[in-house]
Amino acid sequence: MKYQGSKNRLAREILPFIDDETSPIVDLFCGGANFIDKVSNNRVRIANDSHQYLISFLKALQNGWEPPKDVSEEYYKYIKNNQGIIEPHLVGYVGFNLSYGGKWWGGYSRDKLGKRNYGMESYNNVLKQAPKLKGIEFTNLDYRDVIIPIGSIVYCDIPYYGTTGYKGKFNYDSFYSFCREIGKTNKIFISEFNMPNDFKCIWQKERVTSLTKNTGSKKNYEKLFILK
Repeated sequence: MKYQGSKNRLAREILPFIDDETSPIVDLFCGGANFIDKVSNNRVRIANDSHQYLISFLKALQNGWEPPKDVSEEYYKYIKNNQGIIEPHLVGYVGFNLSYGGKWWGGYSRDKLGKRNYGMESYNNVLKQAPKLKGIEFTNLDYRDVIIPIGSIVYCDIPYYGTTGYKGKFNYDSFYSFCREIGKTNKIFISEFNMPNDFKCIWQKERVTSLTKNTGSKKNYEKLFILK
């Protein structure tokens, strides 16, 4: 699915550094599930995110729900302004997939020439992803409350420090402490631009990171870290 900061294009490059193909795998900040949907489904897969509308949409998609094929700007605005009375999985679908850059209610997606049908594109994309979600256990919790089986591979694609997050503020010091504790009994991997000195970068790649329409593209190095 379309999602801000999606790992869809990078997942297959990151996976060889993470996956042992047998251990349970826990994606604590799963976003659009564009990482964990590429993990083999012959073992335990847990995907968590604190965004209730996002998880509601992913569960509905997993269970066979089909989104609308066309979403007009008028309908987009109606759903945005009436979230409390509309089915949460529909809110989750439209709020991310029909928004610019996959940013939660980041503005209705359109091209300058008006030739692209983003509604149909989004519809086709999520239905293509749906079979890959079978067997994933989705949870809607604070990452610290997720039950992690001992010996798991834990992947964390956190809101990157200094960048726009889709929901509130993120306590980075608390997260670093969490990683150090969880890392005692599990293998933990973190996607970020930078981490404290007791974390080691094992992979990196330059990528465009800007989401804004007006400031142009910006580049940074996507990195994967583990505890030293």
